[in-house]
Amino acid sequence: MATIKIGLVGCGGRGRGAVVNALKNTATSDVKVVAIADAFSHQTEATAALLQKNFPDKVDLPPEKQFSGLNCCEQLLKTDVEVVLLCEPPGFRPRHFKAAVDAGKTIFIEKPVAVDAPGVRIVLEAHAKAKEKKLIVLNGHEMRLERKFREPIQMIHDGAIGDLSFIRIFFTTGGLWTRPRKESQTEMQYQVNNWYYFVWLSGDHIVEQHVHDIDLMNWFMKDKHPIEANGMGGRGVRIGKDYGEIFDHHSVEYIFDNGVRGFSNCRQINGCWNSYGQHAHGTKGYVDMAGYGNVTMYIKGKDPIVWKHDEDSNQLEMNCLFDAIVNGKELCNADVAAQSAMTAILGRMATYSGQIVTWEDAVNSTLDTFPKNLAWDADPGPKPDAFGIYPCAQPGKTKAL
Repeated sequence: MATIKIGLVGCGGRGRGAVVNALKNTATSDVKVVAIADAFSHQTEATAALLQKNFPDKVDLPPEKQFSGLNCCEQLLKTDVEVVLLCEPPGFRPRHFKAAVDAGKTIFIEKPVAVDAPGVRIVLEAHAKAKEKKLIVLNGHEMRLERKFREPIQMIHDGAIGDLSFIRIFFTTGGLWTRPRKESQTEMQYQVNNWYYFVWLSGDHIVEQHVHDIDLMNWFMKDKHPIEANGMGGRGVRIGKDYGEIFDHHSVEYIFDNGVRGFSNCRQINGCWNSYGQHAHGTKGYVDMAGYGNVTMYIKGKDPIVWKHDEDSNQLEMNCLFDAIVNGKELCNADVAAQSAMTAILGRMATYSGQIVTWEDAVNSTLDTFPKNLAWDADPGPKPDAFGIYPCAQPGKTKAL
C-alpha cells in the first residue's frame, strides 16, 4: 500500500493532538503529513517545527505546503492529500467539510460539526454526498469508541437498568484561555484568534464543549433527539473585554418523545464545583459516568459493575480511521455528530431566548451566524460597545430562530 498522505486544517492544540495521533495510529505506519493549514501563519510554522522535530521520517512540509489565511482549507484541498483532519474552529467546519467531500477526501471532522442550524444542514447534505461517494468519514465523538462507554450503554439499551426515567449531564469547569487584543488586529482577526468567545465560531460553550455530554445523552436514548427544550443561562461572572459574547453558564431541560427528561448543566466559572459527568437513571438502577474517570453501574440487588478509564480515546479515533482506510471498511458517521451538535444548538436557542424551543423550529431555523463576507478586513458581525464589552443574548428579548 502506498504512503497515506495526511493534511491538517487547524493547527491549534486539538489539531496538533489529532495529527500526532494519526501518525501513531495502530493500523499502518506508512503515513506522512504533507500539508497543514491554519488561519494564522505562526500556527502553521510552529506546528511544522513540532512535527519535523518529533516525526522527521513522517513529515514533508516545505513552506509551500504550509497554508495560512481564511482560505487555507481551500488551498490545502488542492494538494495531493488523501486524508484531511478538520480541527479548525467549529464555525468553519460545515463549509470545510462540504469542500472536502466535494474533493473526494477521507475526512476526520472534529466535534461540534456546526454552530447553527444552517451549518447543520450543510453537514447533513455533505454527509449524504459522502455516503453516495463511499467516502470514509469519522466524527470526533471519541467517547463512542471507548469500551467504558460502549459496554454500559449497550447494557442500558438492553434494559439492564430498566426503563430510563431521566438523564443528568454536566460539564462544569473553570475559565479557559484568553488572547488580548493587539493594536494591529482587525476585528475579524481578533475574533478568529479568540474564536472560543464568539457564537459564529464556537457556538458558545454549550455547543463547543458540552456537546460531549449531549452526545452521550442522545446515545443513552438510542440516538433519538429531544423534541423540545427550555432553559436558562447568562453571563454573570465572566464579563470583560477578553470574553466576547458567550454566556458563562447554561441549564437546559431536554424533553424526549417518550417523556424522558434530560437535565443539562454547563458552566465556565472559576472557584466553583466542577464535574464532567453523565448519569442515566432507570427503574432498576442507574449509571454514573465520568468523562476522564471510571464508569459504575448500580443495579438493584446486585454488586456494582465498574469500567475503568484505561484507553486514550483520541488515539482510538485515529486507530479507527486508519483501520477503515487500510482494510476497506465502511465508515461514514457525520450525521450522528450533526444531530448532537443540533441538540446543543437547540439548548442554546432555549437559554438565549428564554423560551420553549421545539426541535422542528430549531432545525428549520434560518439564523445563520456566519459572516456574509470572509476576509480579514470584513465585518464579522458582533461588535464591542464603547467600553470594549461585547453585548450578549438577553433572555426574553433575543430571538433564537
